[in-house]
Amino acid sequence: MQIEALVFDAYGTLFDVHSVSERCDALWPGRGAELSRLWRTKQLEYTWQRSLMRRYEHFGQVTEDALRVACAMLKLPCDEPQVMQLMEQYLHLETFPEVRDALARLRGRKLAILSNGSPEMLDPLVRNAGIEGVFAAVLSVDSLRVYKPEPRVYRLAPETLGVEPAAIGFVSSNCWDACGAKSFGFTTFWINRADAPVDALGAAPDYIVKSLAEVPTLLVA
Repeated sequence: MQIEALVFDAYGTLFDVHSVSERCDALWPGRGAELSRLWRTKQLEYTWQRSLMRRYEHFGQVTEDALRVACAMLKLPCDEPQVMQLMEQYLHLETFPEVRDALARLRGRKLAILSNGSPEMLDPLVRNAGIEGVFAAVLSVDSLRVYKPEPRVYRLAPETLGVEPAAIGFVSSNCWDACGAKSFGFTTFWINRADAPVDALGAAPDYIVKSLAEVPTLLVA
């Protein structure tokens, strides 16, 4: 497999968005996991809906709006200090356990992040995780003001890295994202941690794995 560069989604792929659950549970005992799941669902929905409406807002605003709505839907009282605590927690998301070792095994290729996150959220997140030196680029949709899976977003990777799309591997835990990247022309790896079916979007991922740890092995097979 002639893959010269690996491009990673951030949220849910490298970083566990549900690592906020503990903080959520501290604020609303017994409701943390439920809130985290709904918050993530609304966050993704708003990125797609805003793209279709052509009413872009940066990912921080989308994330905050999704939190407020999720709390309202679950009838959880939510004041400004609570919102600020959880938004700050989003800058300190935990990486999945296999991430550091897998990235180390992939050294020698160009590595990059391509994310819906805005630079104000992505840069401190990567820095706080201690992995900023690993990546040749951390790319955000914010420069285009539209969210994935819009094809222009995926085009940022070959333009920035100087690598043809066919020589780029794209890794995401979001099936719709892997499908969007495949439709654009990347070789795609879907991290299917939940054993979910493939989304019927007309462009299935090339490889389905359980964790990021499997990707380096596939590249040398």
